[in-house]
Amino acid sequence: MKLDMSNQMRLEQRMKLAPRMIQSMEILQLSTLALLEKIETELNSNPVLEMEETEETGGAVSESEQQEINQVKEQISSEGKKEEDYSRLEDFSDDSDGYFYRTEISKPSNYDDTDKKFEAMNNTPDTGLSLNDYLNEQWRLVDADEKVKKAGEQIIDYIDEKGYLKVRLEQLHNKDRNDFSFEDLEKALKLVQELEPAGIGARDVKECLLIQMAQSSDDWRFERELVSKHLDKLLENKLPEIAKKMNCSVERINEAIARLRKFDTSPGMQISRTKNPPIKADVLVEPDSDGGFKVTLADRSVPSLRINEYYSSMAKDRKLDTKTRQFLNDNIRSAKWLMDAITQRKHTLLKVSRAVVESQTEFFEKGKLYLKPLPMSEVADKIGVHVATVSRAVAGKYIQSPQGLMPLRDLFGGGMESSDGGSESFEAIRAKMQQIIDSEDKSKPLSDDAIKKKLEQMGVKDIARRTVAKYRKIMKIPTARFRKKF
Repeated sequence: MKLDMSNQMRLEQRMKLAPRMIQSMEILQLSTLALLEKIETELNSNPVLEMEETEETGGAVSESEQQEINQVKEQISSEGKKEEDYSRLEDFSDDSDGYFYRTEISKPSNYDDTDKKFEAMNNTPDTGLSLNDYLNEQWRLVDADEKVKKAGEQIIDYIDEKGYLKVRLEQLHNKDRNDFSFEDLEKALKLVQELEPAGIGARDVKECLLIQMAQSSDDWRFERELVSKHLDKLLENKLPEIAKKMNCSVERINEAIARLRKFDTSPGMQISRTKNPPIKADVLVEPDSDGGFKVTLADRSVPSLRINEYYSSMAKDRKLDTKTRQFLNDNIRSAKWLMDAITQRKHTLLKVSRAVVESQTEFFEKGKLYLKPLPMSEVADKIGVHVATVSRAVAGKYIQSPQGLMPLRDLFGGGMESSDGGSESFEAIRAKMQQIIDSEDKSKPLSDDAIKKKLEQMGVKDIARRTVAKYRKIMKIPTARFRKKF
């Protein structure tokens, strides 16, 4: 067997993304708030990158400010010469400066004004108190036997974020250990259910409501009977049947339901509720004087960036060592890439937004009922970019318009053929469904078939009953039986 080596030439095409292109795509899909965080990170890590000074950041003085300065100068000159007063003020300034210098507080030898760890700790947001920590803080103050206290700690560890104990007490009891008995668990559970927020430690919705009623000072005897004996029928909206069994009117049950609405069926969420991130509009749509709409980017908070002139000249200095010049050139190249990516993001987002507004003019004028089907491929062809670029441009972006604040992506979507030969978006169909359900007779709510016929009368062609049911579930609208009011 003979082994040898030889050279060969092969021509092939490969798709390879350059780092600059990857960064451009990442910047494009960032929201305004995320872009500000990205810029702040780059400013802290790249020494050659800096913000341009504007009027807001202390650059040029505006005309009105200059007039105020001139007025102050004229006022000072018109008051006459008061050299004695000014000299006394200067003497006092000199004495006070000397005093403050003499009484300067000494700092420890290991003190660092730019302690990065200390600065990071100060800038770290508070994570907030968890439900488990909140309950344990209260449990430490409970007066009980040591075994009951240990049993309570075990119970608290198994309470979920909504405030429910989802495991049976038998599962928490270990017969092979003598830490606490099953009776201790039962005693501990009763004490845990007395903690705040009211209703904590319940094992189901019924127990949660009963605990909250027991801790209230009002008279809940009727509601307690209603919940303890007829909650299943209540959830099925079988009010006449409940009224017959309780020997009361349906109106009396409706009054009890209205009173029960004050209670929280997820008490743990009062403490462990996750904070929603802030939403900031990325695109602004405003009525124009010519009857159309003006589209602008809400990027005034995005600072203008530039490369430091001193470092730029240093990078061209041949007298510097190669390592320093290489470091500066790498940072200058990175800064240019970032600035180009931000500029590209601005132009792309503006082009996409203007194309969308042009296609959805009726929606911005009249509302959701006039939202048209708009595939991303149509906008991509219109502005001459790839459909993936449109998808990245609208990702996580919000648009502020006369119709309110909404995700930019919601203006895209498919639709169905209408009776007049045109097309209607799925969002417009759901808006019509909501309009039909809002105006129905609640004593005789419409079935899905009846909603389907109403939609056909409003111009929605060939919509299936299962499609109506699917949209109703998406909109979190219950069936006709549960919408019925007695």
